Amino acid sequence: MKTFEGKIVSLKMNSTVVVEIVRRTPHPLYKKLLRRSKKFKADTNGLELVLGQKVKIAETKPMAKGKFFKVLEVIK
Repeated sequence: MKTFEGKIVSLKMNSTVVVEIVRRTPHPLYKKLLRRSKKFKADTNGLELVLGQKVKIAETKPMAKGKFFKVLEVIK
């Protein structure tokens, strides 16, 4: 089961949030650290969430066409 930590960037859907995951990876040749990001839709589990909060999400079985994660907890 994959778990990620990210920031909430959208709350416009019912019981769904969009979480942006940012990772830093080195360039294959030049070794400079690059910032790579990806957005995932996640189920809210009935939690009261605010835009910009840091959350932990976990992979689950598909709940909708593009929703494969659920929010486990709010981090600080």
